[in-house]
Amino acid sequence: MLTIQRSEIKGTVNAPPSKSYTHRAIAIAALSKNAKIYNPLISGDTKATICASVAFGAIINSKRDLLEVTGFDGNIKTPDNVIDVANSGTTLRIMTAVASLADGATVLTGDASIRTRPNTPLLEALNDLGAQAFSTRNGGCAPIVVKGKIKGGHICIDGSISSQFISALLIACPFAENETTIIIKGELKSRPYVHITIDMLRDAGAKIINEELDTFIIPPSQEYDLRSYNVPGDFSSASYMMAAGALCGDVTLKNLFPTEQGDSALIEILKKMGAKITWDVKKGIVKARKSELFGINVDVGKTPDLVPTLAVLGAASKGTMVIENAEHVRFKETDRLHAMTVELKKMGVNITEEKDRLIIQGGAIKSATVHGWEDHRIVMALSVAGMVAGDTTIDTVESVSISYPGFFEDLKKIGAGVS
Repeated sequence: MLTIQRSEIKGTVNAPPSKSYTHRAIAIAALSKNAKIYNPLISGDTKATICASVAFGAIINSKRDLLEVTGFDGNIKTPDNVIDVANSGTTLRIMTAVASLADGATVLTGDASIRTRPNTPLLEALNDLGAQAFSTRNGGCAPIVVKGKIKGGHICIDGSISSQFISALLIACPFAENETTIIIKGELKSRPYVHITIDMLRDAGAKIINEELDTFIIPPSQEYDLRSYNVPGDFSSASYMMAAGALCGDVTLKNLFPTEQGDSALIEILKKMGAKITWDVKKGIVKARKSELFGINVDVGKTPDLVPTLAVLGAASKGTMVIENAEHVRFKETDRLHAMTVELKKMGVNITEEKDRLIIQGGAIKSATVHGWEDHRIVMALSVAGMVAGDTTIDTVESVSISYPGFFEDLKKIGAGVS
């Protein structure tokens, strides 16, 4: 547990490397021959992807700001043991698809939270492509068993739960022996993450044909040759510092260059709310200063990871904040719509939870003892709320190691009262 006091902050921090890019870089490098990944995020989640890649036969050496990967060049071995992805949903989904490239059977599981997260669309897709994939409890949740190899084919998959299913298939299907066509039905949530995957696959030499918005055609029997990749800064993690600057002082963030990351949308959202925020895209520098903010309507269909941050911004603003098109946020590490509702109510916030949205009446945020739900994004968002309210105690704070291990050190660096 830790306690956060009302804070006036000022300073400069480097945005941590992107978790999403690091996951994908490791997996694609492992499917390549030899690759170097520069500026990777080394966190609880990405360590899970490293361990899973090693279980499939990759050799990965970690040095300062560098991962050296000797990959299995598409010829993966059946793991000697069960793969434990810990709390990483991205690892579970990507490695479930990678497992369909092995001849033998792979078992994947994780912690209590992971064992509640849905995977049925991915498992059905892998079965339709010729693999055998099932949940041991028949509910689509881990533990999951996968036996390859996928053959390719024509599939339809629901895009309304998680874009990670699509990214996982895009990473694995180029190795199928037949052409694969993937058609997305329903709204593809978190679409920018699929764009990230496709861009990185193309950097590795893969061919993905995406002439129609929700149809992907993947030629068969491809090879990857990533060689090197430089991981950009993470806008999802930077969102907490941007919010802290807009609410509590003057923050400069470095290493935030334009990428396919949907969460860079927070900059424009903050501007619409009245924040004094600028982004020098050539230098990769974002500056956010304390401002009077006003609630607005925000559609988070493409940016689900911003919901906890936006909820806190709405609570500290004037007027009404509506966070909508958000039902898929219930399928993250926790049900984040419910978690933020419960905790912000403890802090005196007038917040209403509906099936796919939050309605927040802005006003004063009060000090309280709140629960972090063992969810890194809930903990970091509540930390920003604590900097506004003062005298706020949060538990399960160790969960920030999943995506931003240096979060509290960075807060202290810019003057936040963290103890």
